[in-house]
Amino acid sequence: MAEIAPGAVPSPNIWNSPRVYEVENRAVDPDGVLEAAMRAVRPWRGSTVLDLGCGTGFHLPFFAEEADRVIGVEPHAGLAATARRRVRDLPNVTVRVGAAQALPLPDASVDVVHVRWAYFFGPGCEPGLAELDRVVRRGGAIMIIDNDATRSTFGGWFRRGLPKYDPGAVERFWTRRGYHREPLMIRWSFQNRSDLADVLRIEFPRGLADAFLREHEGLDVDYAVNLWWRRA
Repeated sequence: MAEIAPGAVPSPNIWNSPRVYEVENRAVDPDGVLEAAMRAVRPWRGSTVLDLGCGTGFHLPFFAEEADRVIGVEPHAGLAATARRRVRDLPNVTVRVGAAQALPLPDASVDVVHVRWAYFFGPGCEPGLAELDRVVRRGGAIMIIDNDATRSTFGGWFRRGLPKYDPGAVERFWTRRGYHREPLMIRWSFQNRSDLADVLRIEFPRGLADAFLREHEGLDVDYAVNLWWRRA
């Protein structure tokens, strides 16, 4: 069993199926909507970037193209090891094992934080947010990408998979903490139906995933997200 950083919140999709999650990452946002929105908040050229919950390191090379330094933090030691192999030829990237609520970083050491579907789902993540406030320098920015369950095909699936999820409570949570909401519409775009099926089955219970697959034609899925952001 892989070492897990104390206090980490399990992520069954990537922890149990990292190869399928890689397929999902490749399918997300082929139009670059998220990248453009993040750049509008805070460009990262010449900066130190923290990718929190970096998983197998899918996004690390992207940030490394422009950032002076990129730090990936991941609570699952096995995934962190995969991330290190991915970036072994990138001298400006390091990967560390750690949980969001106990970041292995010094105070005021980061300019840009990228958090994508990792740990931050509103109420309950206060300790992790306090850690981000600690490590981000003045003038830096925290950017958290989360699902918008109020719209889109994926949003409808998300509500069916988590019927107790309260989007209004989540929005109030972020707003009270000074975060701005940027609603965005992205899409999944898969190469084949088999890949779509595999991804649905790591994101939802098998019965629901198969129902979604029967209901949805084609290879693209419209997907609403929120970019929650705050400057330090």
